[in-house]
Amino acid sequence: MSGKATPATVAAGRTKTTYTLHAYEVGGDGDGHSYGADAADAIGVPHHQVFKTLVAEVDGVFTVGVVPVSGSLDLKALAMAVGGKRATMAEPARAEKITGYVRGGISPLGQRKRLRTVIDSSITSLAAVYVSAGRRGLQMELAPADLIRLTEAITAPISST
Repeated sequence: MSGKATPATVAAGRTKTTYTLHAYEVGGDGDGHSYGADAADAIGVPHHQVFKTLVAEVDGVFTVGVVPVSGSLDLKALAMAVGGKRATMAEPARAEKITGYVRGGISPLGQRKRLRTVIDSSITSLAAVYVSAGRRGLQMELAPADLIRLTEAITAPISST
């Protein structure tokens, strides 16, 4: 793969975590665009194995939810997972500013500031998982346990279909 490292690849590399990068052509760029589903299709991986990174506010605290692209983030479940009462999605521009990534390329790894992170518990049944490597058109394949460890995440059922 040609190109520069991203904060996500640097974060994984710093800990000597084993990962594989998968580059692909990016299509579309409108509101409601499903970058995750496009990524899964482009690299030929089932949608339940590719996880999207979403930024929400739980009782005013920015929190990352990582769920399969085959589902949606259940905001109520996310709030419950962190002991909160109410969650709302962060505005896209705010999510970009907080994480340092652009929408469609937000990675759970290497964010500007480490945010508390909840990963959908379905991840524990997978041998490998794919997440954004920090830019559109680049996915990182790694072991679920490594993603959980690197993000210091908790797992909980936060995805709805």
